[in-house]
Amino acid sequence: MLGQQIINGIMLGSVYAMIAVALTLSIGVLNFLNFSIPGLFMIGGMAFWALTKAGLYWLFAIIGAVAVVVALSLIIERFTWRWLRGAEHFVPLVSSMAFLILFDHLAVVIWGSEIRPVTVAFAGTDWRLGGYIISVPQLIGLGLSLLSIFALSLMLRRTRLGRGLRTIAEDSDTALLLGVDVNRLVPVVFVLAGLFAAVAGSLFAIDYRQVHPFMGEAIGLKGISAMIVGGMGNVWGAIAGGLIIGIAEVLSVGYVGASFVDISVFGLLLLILMVRPTGLFIGLASDRSRS
Repeated sequence: MLGQQIINGIMLGSVYAMIAVALTLSIGVLNFLNFSIPGLFMIGGMAFWALTKAGLYWLFAIIGAVAVVVALSLIIERFTWRWLRGAEHFVPLVSSMAFLILFDHLAVVIWGSEIRPVTVAFAGTDWRLGGYIISVPQLIGLGLSLLSIFALSLMLRRTRLGRGLRTIAEDSDTALLLGVDVNRLVPVVFVLAGLFAAVAGSLFAIDYRQVHPFMGEAIGLKGISAMIVGGMGNVWGAIAGGLIIGIAEVLSVGYVGASFVDISVFGLLLLILMVRPTGLFIGLASDRSRS
């Protein structure tokens, strides 16, 4: 049923949207594509699994996973941005990619390479509404992801911290002249990106009830695709891009076959870029100029 497939696609797309938002924060504010974010997503999911297996309630397990990933995000900021800021522009990018590989292999050493089943109290519960089946874990995941993104949007537009981040995104030199403490705000970008990656990893574990050390690689590619489809640097565009990619993937599985998923998703990405190279939505710079 088409309606059921779209519902499933929205649920999956909400995870892609979270990753796309994390990537958008880095590239929109710092003009830096943080390749460690898929690794942080994986650590978030694996940490959630480990904490729930240890008996922690699922909500506290999410908080614990966020704490672990935020700490790692600050380490990444220290060794990819602050320490290497004066190097060639591609050096921090390569360093963040090294962190991605490091996290993958550390996870294998700590937890093993096997797929780990995730069990939470409400797993397996479904609601039937008008002939459609809605998984309660997926619904909770969708709600948490939308709430997180809405809170981020409010913070960027209505707080002093958000105004400082938008000023840095516009021009870091001008931000310094205006008295913005760039060195203090840059770690905030890494923390926010890590927070979204950790929540996305935890929600993925809840929704699909399994985790493994290499789950970040495919999700990361879909998140980057969602960011590009929506428009580089546009938070709400990243959300729309994530939902589009999620729906396209689920429809491909349902009507074409699982072996054609990547062909469908990345073919859609190429088609959109051919028609609109800047993505479907304008960037943050244009939004800021009108605000």
